Amino acid sequence: MDDIRRILVVSRMTSYCRKAVHYGISLAKKYGAELYFIHCTHDPFVFEWPPSVPVWVLAEDYKKLLIKNKEDIETVINVEKEKGMKITELIKDVDPVEVILKAVKAEHIDLIIMAAHEEGRLEHLLFGHGNDEIIRKMPCSVLLVKAEPGQA
Repeated sequence: MDDIRRILVVSRMTSYCRKAVHYGISLAKKYGAELYFIHCTHDPFVFEWPPSVPVWVLAEDYKKLLIKNKEDIETVINVEKEKGMKITELIKDVDPVEVILKAVKAEHIDLIIMAAHEEGRLEHLLFGHGNDEIIRKMPCSVLLVKAEPGQA
């Protein structure tokens, strides 16, 4: 692992991504690597739902949750920046697989760190398919960080 020079942490701004953030910071310190973060946000409520489903309630709660999780992750990142760690952040509201692939190629990323999908059922339904696709398409190593629900 001596050739790890650039690490990309993928955050979907869920509470389960915090452990991946900590792994990224720890490994970047250990190997003197540059650290990049991609905050992939996704609005699962953009398509039409049946009128009987009160999606607007879920959409509001989901947006509040994203904001809270982003603030928590930003706090951790800002502490490390204040200590002098160079961190580059990218926030994207698009297909995470393509954004991650482009960033890996553009920034010559050696290692991707992201949460394994052990989230709750809703998050798994919304994001669960992405990890498989990322693992298949990436030209670098991928570290999946496991965190059981309730331990985040």
